[in-house]
Amino acid sequence: MRKRIVDNEITLIPYYRNDEISLRWYQDPDVCKQVDNRDEPYDLELLHRMYDYLSSHGECYYIEYKGELVGDVSLRDNAEVAIVVCREFQNRHIGRRCIKDMLLLAAEKGMDAVKANIYSFNLQSRRMFESVGFYNTDEEWYRCDLQEQGKPV
Repeated sequence: MRKRIVDNEITLIPYYRNDEISLRWYQDPDVCKQVDNRDEPYDLELLHRMYDYLSSHGECYYIEYKGELVGDVSLRDNAEVAIVVCREFQNRHIGRRCIKDMLLLAAEKGMDAVKANIYSFNLQSRRMFESVGFYNTDEEWYRCDLQEQGKPV
């Protein structure tokens, strides 16, 4: 796995254990609710289990925005994509740009479609995923079909 350059502001850095930075994102109760529908922040054990799972079942990256790590994004082998952007960096279209890159990665891997699990109350994520071509397939599932040329629809 190698670095992915999304644009002149965003680089995706392959996951490596970095508890000092990443635990901070998962200590925010609002972020935990958005991502996992949990009311409790993560502890180190849960953080390690999550990252170990993501990195062993696909590709997991830190999101570097203007030189600072601000979240993570992953594409699992089952074509499920997930993203977390810490609160202070939300609403800057960081997530949208990273998800578009994950769609390109999925096409590179020969996937026909990508899916995302988004809680019904998470309107911000729903709007972001819809803006890059995802559509609702079930109560909390979204899908984006990829073209044969290897580019997102």
